[in-house]
Amino acid sequence: MKTRPMNRDWIATARTLSEALPYLQRYDEAIVVIKLGGHAMGSAEAMETFARDVVLMQQVGVNPVIVHGGGPMINQMLEKIGIKSDFIGGKRITDAATMEVVEMVLSGTVNKRIVQAINAQGGRAVGLSGKDANLVTCDAANPELGLVGTPSEVDPGILHTLFRDNMIPVIAPLGAGRAGETYNINGDTAAGAIAAALKADRLLLLTDTDGVRDAEGQVMTELTANEIRRLTDDGTIAGGMIPKTETALAAIAGGVRAVVILDGRAPNAPLLELFTDHGAGSIIRAS
Repeated sequence: MKTRPMNRDWIATARTLSEALPYLQRYDEAIVVIKLGGHAMGSAEAMETFARDVVLMQQVGVNPVIVHGGGPMINQMLEKIGIKSDFIGGKRITDAATMEVVEMVLSGTVNKRIVQAINAQGGRAVGLSGKDANLVTCDAANPELGLVGTPSEVDPGILHTLFRDNMIPVIAPLGAGRAGETYNINGDTAAGAIAAALKADRLLLLTDTDGVRDAEGQVMTELTANEIRRLTDDGTIAGGMIPKTETALAAIAGGVRAVVILDGRAPNAPLLELFTDHGAGSIIRAS
């Protein structure tokens, strides 16, 4: 009779799966919107890990939705073809020529790279933008910014159709104006608006920082909307974290159960957040 020695790694894996059961049950059929940006898009290895996490989430009953950015890729293409890009308040001034490049990069190169990565891991991803099926209708955010839009209406019908067919939506942050214009949307803003329209259980904002920090520089693992407002007023939350916390507050006000700001550089960060009691990053709830 042959026997196989027990490997501690196998035992640890089995224990982890067993301990994940309550979380797997908790998120069965839940909608989780993930804003993908930063380091998670920066290397083939990181993309492969992210794609595997997304496919696993769907396999255990979650309905994941991916909304992605692509600023560095847009910058590279604009520089390559000699179009100068200016910014106001951190937002790209987008004229018609710039918009053509933005749409080409976001809906083409970046979107299809993510779709391909998920499909390579056994998922069934479908790439689209906010222009498809009237998903996101926009108004101009600021006349000085040109074709930069703010979502005014989100119709998630196409996303529910994809859920029923066990497909994973991958969305480029573009929208249509009421006169047929194409608008460039901040990726966090688009993710928050889509999550609110879906009444998502979670909005995960994958960033290049490990969460919201207090005045001493320590990551705060749990916050309420009121605490976010207080920390913003006293200057503790500042700089690039402000747009992310503003997105979180808007999403929660729109019906999202909770928003998590977490480090996309950490391997398996979405799985740690959803399926362990350890969590990852800073979770923000209404109260």
